[in-house]
Amino acid sequence: MKTILITGANGQLGRKINDVSVKTSELEFIFTDLPETDITNVDSIDKIFAENKIDIIINCAAYTAVDKAEDDQENAYQANAKGPEILAKKAAETGAKFIHISTDYVFDGQANTPYIETDVEKPVSVYGRTKLEGEKLAIKNSSDCIIIRTSWLYSEYGNNFAKTMLKLATEKEKLNVVFDQIGTPTYAGSLAKAVLKIVLDYVNLNTWKSGIYHYSDLGVCSWYDFAVFLLKQRNLNTPIFPVRSSEFVTRTQRPAYSVLDKSKIIKTYNISIPYWTDACLEMLRKL
Repeated sequence: MKTILITGANGQLGRKINDVSVKTSELEFIFTDLPETDITNVDSIDKIFAENKIDIIINCAAYTAVDKAEDDQENAYQANAKGPEILAKKAAETGAKFIHISTDYVFDGQANTPYIETDVEKPVSVYGRTKLEGEKLAIKNSSDCIIIRTSWLYSEYGNNFAKTMLKLATEKEKLNVVFDQIGTPTYAGSLAKAVLKIVLDYVNLNTWKSGIYHYSDLGVCSWYDFAVFLLKQRNLNTPIFPVRSSEFVTRTQRPAYSVLDKSKIIKTYNISIPYWTDACLEMLRKL
């Protein structure tokens, strides 16, 4: 039996991995988060490794407040870059495998075809820059590191676009949602299953292929399309109006195009990915 350490366990992905892991008898999971375990503190990580034989680390911890990060750069750097560095070094020291979750924000969003893993990164925000630095430090310090970039993550847990839209639709007379930002909603449950597939391939087949991978659900839409679909499924008749990003003043720029090419992860790990609307229906049934 292999022992899997999940950091950032109280976040959307961590909680969905917890949901999926209940059905997995081959693995023992340790779910941890602040204040119990601080990935930016070497002593904190040393302590949990001293108490447990860890075979695989899955780092779901991150500073994800995109706008707030612009004025809180040090804390964003600590969580998104320093933390992965500490975990990668510990993985190398103990022989553990390391899976680190990253983001489409490492790109500038100016492409017009889906991003592949070898495309040049050009982050335009503190969040994106710190996440990219975390990727680099993880790869530098652990030869057994897998980076998974994802986009537009949502679930029945925590705060996210899907839950916010459904809530606002019951409170507002109308909604304005941007239509000029294009990407793919990713249900955290789908990503959790993909991560677990990689782990199980290692446990059962001794297959581990380090590197950077892209994962989102299949298909493409705008935030406006996503909102329309959500409200329709809940029979909410609140009018939704498409608006340009320029009509919303935010602290930082969002990628206009963040579609990720999933070919590499599908081919390498034979992962079956659902279409985004099907995954969203699964989430809504559990909400």
